[in-house]
Amino acid sequence: MIFRENYINKIMAFTDTPFVKILTGVRRCGKSTIMQMIMDELRKKGINDERIVNFRFESMEYDDMTAKQLYELIKTRISDKERTYLFLDEVQEVPSWEKAVNSINTDFNVDIYVTGSNSRMMSSEISTYLTGRYVSFRIFTLSFEEYLTFKKQYSKTDDPHKELINYIKYGGFPAIHLQEYPLDNAYTIVRDIYNSTIFSDIVKRNQVRKVDQLERVVKFVFDNVGKTFSAKSVSDYIKSEHRTIDNETVYNYLEKLESAYILHRCSRYDVQGKELLKTQEKFYLADSSFKYSVLGYNDQSVAAMLENVVYLELLRRGYEVCIGKTPNGEIDFIATRQNEKMYIQVTKEIKSELTEKREYDRLLEINDNYPKYLLRTDDFTGGNYQGIRTMHIADFLLSKEY
Repeated sequence: MIFRENYINKIMAFTDTPFVKILTGVRRCGKSTIMQMIMDELRKKGINDERIVNFRFESMEYDDMTAKQLYELIKTRISDKERTYLFLDEVQEVPSWEKAVNSINTDFNVDIYVTGSNSRMMSSEISTYLTGRYVSFRIFTLSFEEYLTFKKQYSKTDDPHKELINYIKYGGFPAIHLQEYPLDNAYTIVRDIYNSTIFSDIVKRNQVRKVDQLERVVKFVFDNVGKTFSAKSVSDYIKSEHRTIDNETVYNYLEKLESAYILHRCSRYDVQGKELLKTQEKFYLADSSFKYSVLGYNDQSVAAMLENVVYLELLRRGYEVCIGKTPNGEIDFIATRQNEKMYIQVTKEIKSELTEKREYDRLLEINDNYPKYLLRTDDFTGGNYQGIRTMHIADFLLSKEY
């Protein structure tokens, strides 16, 4: 296992506090492994195995378990002398688990960690039963830096600039970086993750009857990563294939895909009017490999996926991200974190002075002193232009400056 230090440090800062630690994220992003790492860290601190209790609720052993049964099961494993460390993996499979976890946390001397792969982990029930008593951690697939660390185990990785395209192609699911896989095999693994997420977290859980309709919405969104669109444009696309779907159903499917952490919604922000806009949002994927495993790889989509990896990296680092609308165009990302802010343009390469001027002018329109970046993948990167920092995307992803 490659130690995912950033997550471990953040989560373990809350060890031995009264807060329930909730780890969420798309299936197979590494939540269970991170829990194992936390258990190992506890053992290093002298906690013996009898005080570390681990349950995995995806097992058929726990099918049809009730919250009351969950409470009784856990109660039998809790030490009556010293603190017990509870690790509950995919606990959302137990209906009303929040009640049981809240009771356990209140009634016993425990330190609780839970994981889950859909929005039921962030539902109103959690707010009701665990208000003020939980902290949540969003787990993502491997960052570019983590990807390079994984790959060094089995392959030489000298030039991060050259490795960026492989990161785009293969994505960041840990399972496909445990050894060197041919691209087709890697996509088979990712497609299985995608299919199980669609079936378990969307179709089965929400009793979706028109699965082919859902899949057409997915195809449209995957094809339009990084582009603004409306529910009507999705509906019109499906109608062009001689199918019918109303706007409300499209919105419903998009929400379900977000709930399963397959999609991230990115709102637009009017830089001049200083307000969030409620129309023409963009959607990004939990991992670039989702698109290629479902639709196949093609070079034409790389520019959008470069945006996707920058967007995810900003989320990993705790930024809130939106698209910037200016009077004369659009800024790819406005990233804010507490009192910090930065503006980012992402482009694959700049082939003409006109294109270069357009990219810089969009950033120069913004009259404040927050950092501005133009990120690209061609050879002519580096330096500053009127205060705008130009960087190779790979260098930005690996930078410790922001």
